[in-house]
Amino acid sequence: VTIPKGITPGQQIRLSGQGSAGVGGGPAGDLYLEVEFKPHPLYRVDGKDIYLELPVAPWEAALGGSVKVPTPDGEVELKIPAGSKSGRKLRLKQRGLPAKTPGDFYVVLKVSVPAAANDEQREAWKKLAATMNFDPRAGLGAKHG
Repeated sequence: VTIPKGITPGQQIRLSGQGSAGVGGGPAGDLYLEVEFKPHPLYRVDGKDIYLELPVAPWEAALGGSVKVPTPDGEVELKIPAGSKSGRKLRLKQRGLPAKTPGDFYVVLKVSVPAAANDEQREAWKKLAATMNFDPRAGLGAKHG
């Protein structure tokens, strides 16, 4: 079976004359195969678009910078804008599934917070908290404390 370029999950491939034999000795019918994609450990497909959830450190999200990102076509350097939050989508145009009009590749940022494993690291987090004066729940009307 030849899988056409740009096919998406749910589409069908028709194999003409390869189905069951016809009634009363008639010609064989067509065989239809429905395409499914095996889940990938890194990527999720939505239509012709591909999504990757990318873990980033808090300082990468806050300060911005460049990171290497794995794509199905190989590693690319991606610029993370300063002040990025978890859930922010960055688009790599036409890097999704190949087709007449290719899909896009989306990198969804997920800020990953390291644990404070020792006293020095706990003090660093406390100093940051005191310096930043940041309340992530300010929009909820809850008091900081």
